[in-house]
Amino acid sequence: MAMVQPGDRIPSVTLLEQIGDDVSNIDIAQLLAGKKAVIFGMPGAYTSTCAGEHLPSVIAAAPALRAKGVEEILVVCANDVRVTEHWSRNSGASEAGVRILADWDSELTKALGLEFSVPAIGFKDRMQRCSMYIEDGEVKILQMEEEKGVCALTTGEAIVDLI
Repeated sequence: MAMVQPGDRIPSVTLLEQIGDDVSNIDIAQLLAGKKAVIFGMPGAYTSTCAGEHLPSVIAAAPALRAKGVEEILVVCANDVRVTEHWSRNSGASEAGVRILADWDSELTKALGLEFSVPAIGFKDRMQRCSMYIEDGEVKILQMEEEKGVCALTTGEAIVDLI
């Protein structure tokens, strides 16, 4: 598929979310139906830019996003649900109301045309760093980083300014 663009709809894809010991299947299209939401795509939990810059910016921007009517603040990365649950709990994301969803088989990543691989470091079909503002399942704003390993255009603060 070509890369997702504003005007496209988020596809019906099942992601995983773990809270405590409970693992849930989340159909992202159903979750976003009728809501204002932001999705932050990240290459991987605990990677340097994701953990050091991107996720902290999302957590810091959560109150401002909610003030603009955003009902769901989601981080999606191609990790297993145990890793995303641990990252959510230890980063403060869960306390901030930021949900980290596991795209464990990269199904959403591929459906959006956002996959990339770096075999030398074990990255296969990871999601490119992005942020999307969505209304009722339709992408209204899409921000993509222009450089690898940089988080500037896709921060929480950057999307707040665009909404």
